[in-house]
Amino acid sequence: MSQALPVERTPTPMPVAHAIPPNAPHPIGRNQNPREFIENLTRCVLEVLAGVRDLDQLARWVSDDVYRHLSKRVVLSTRARQLKGQRSIRPTFTIGRTLLSEPCPGVIEGVVIVHGKARSRAVALRIERLGPRWRASAITVL
Repeated sequence: MSQALPVERTPTPMPVAHAIPPNAPHPIGRNQNPREFIENLTRCVLEVLAGVRDLDQLARWVSDDVYRHLSKRVVLSTRARQLKGQRSIRPTFTIGRTLLSEPCPGVIEGVVIVHGKARSRAVALRIERLGPRWRASAITVL
């Protein structure tokens, strides 16, 4: 009796750095929409920097490098508020446009425009698949 050999399938090549439409379901993110994750993480990061959210709440969702970087930014923000005699207040802002691209399978890079009272900011994020969920491997607040 002969055994059948497994059939090797070649994966369909994906275009590099294609844009993801705003409301399209994402094949990688069946459990969690990457757009929602990036926008929610942006809100949380801005609240952490404003001093109204504890950084430890984000530990599960960010890499160790991002956690260390945010920790340094939190210390600097806290010192600046103390020197100015300001207290921590919850920031009021609206999420503007969110742009996403997928440079390679399992990696999403995005930019979220955030509009506040005094100014608008851009938050750039890179998230990577970690099992069934996303994890930020880079976050930059401009």
